[in-house]
Amino acid sequence: MGDISGGDALLFLTDEQLRQGIEAMFFAYRGFTAAPDAILEGLDYGRAHHRALHFIARVPGMNVKRLLEILGVTKQSLNRVLRTLIEDGLVESRVGTSDKRERHLFLTETGADLESRLSDAQRRQMRAAYRHAGPDAVAGFRQVLEAMMEPGMRATYASLRATGA
Repeated sequence: MGDISGGDALLFLTDEQLRQGIEAMFFAYRGFTAAPDAILEGLDYGRAHHRALHFIARVPGMNVKRLLEILGVTKQSLNRVLRTLIEDGLVESRVGTSDKRERHLFLTETGADLESRLSDAQRRQMRAAYRHAGPDAVAGFRQVLEAMMEPGMRATYASLRATGA
């Protein structure tokens, strides 16, 4: 039998190794969301608000239907989040120019400031982790995350990456 190394060794992960990976993801996610959660808690917002702000900032003018697709939440849930963000002056909803039924979403200056504070904390953390792990680990990490996505979400993620929006 030949030497099992590199990628081939990944085919023979034990249940314990998989459990460790699951736990690592759980604790990493807690760490990844800790700083934004602390900022949001003081403002009486939650992670749903953060996700909405992030993607509206990423794609200014995104319509509500596209945001629903990306977030994978119910329309009722998203409407509650958007209503709060609009009433608080963080998001502006504009009627579509070609289809008056569409609502297009934009961050206000206040919304952009909050989104920047939330994202800056996570970018600093990601940058430090990536530097520590090195470029090969970064590429591998992204491959693992992409492989874990459901096909529809992977397509949505790919479209955001491809268009830069």
